[in-house]
Amino acid sequence: MKSRPPPAPIRIEGPLLVFGGPYSNLQATRALRAEAERLGIPPRHILCTGDVVAYGADPAATVALVRDWGIAVVAGNVEEQLGRGAGDCGCGFGSGTACDLASAQWYRYADARIDDEARAWMRSLPARLTVELAGLRLAVLHGGATASNRFHFPSAADADLTAEIALTGADGVLCGHSGLPFTRLADGRLWHNAGVIGLPADDGTPRVWYGLLTPTAEGLRLEHRALDYDWRAAQAAMQSAGLPRGYAAALGSGLWPSDDILPAAERLRRGQRLDPPAVTVVVSAGGKVCQAALSMDAAR
Repeated sequence: MKSRPPPAPIRIEGPLLVFGGPYSNLQATRALRAEAERLGIPPRHILCTGDVVAYGADPAATVALVRDWGIAVVAGNVEEQLGRGAGDCGCGFGSGTACDLASAQWYRYADARIDDEARAWMRSLPARLTVELAGLRLAVLHGGATASNRFHFPSAADADLTAEIALTGADGVLCGHSGLPFTRLADGRLWHNAGVIGLPADDGTPRVWYGLLTPTAEGLRLEHRALDYDWRAAQAAMQSAGLPRGYAAALGSGLWPSDDILPAAERLRRGQRLDPPAVTVVVSAGGKVCQAALSMDAAR
């Protein structure tokens, strides 16, 4: 069977809102949609990096909300797996780890609640999109170019990020999957993980995260923005559904139930409140390459 051609690049003139991992968290997804409307950002300027479904209590309703919103979505590993009727989430967790064991529970729950129409929609999602913004071509991925479930964290080596970006043929990458928001410039190429909205960022607060990218006279301003929402209602829904208690507790504590997937550097930062500054990326005169210079604004 022939593979589908990649979608045409999305050309965006104004601000772009990027987020990942709704994770079946209906309350957080509703809050982000309201935030986008407050900011005046239309659906055509909004991207989701996948994993619409995961840990939370409302997989079907969250899928329906994202579809009704009319935004662009790339397939996360969970959409890939649910779409083809696979028996596990394909998250990339080590076998037998706490995350792996808990994922079996929430995946069974989600799998029982996603209908055929939603699975067909998941199968229709592209694995990659390309955005043209502020003179840059940016590849929108779930986790990485080599694998949708590959984890990239803030401490990743420059060589790892540049190798992944090179495989896309783009000037940079917009992604999610790892759950931690960060922006890096590696060998003149941009890597922006917008974070996720379905779970906190392991920083000891219940806030969740999205990215806002705004063209400027110099190039591109990137902000990691925290989002407050009714996490108590999301937590109560998870508890009523009998979903893993560790993930339900994390909605309030801001701490993941396990550090299985984290590198040593990220383990040391657990529970430390995130306040990432905005970053302005300077774009070269040719309009295709990020210069190796960042101007750091005060944190929000």
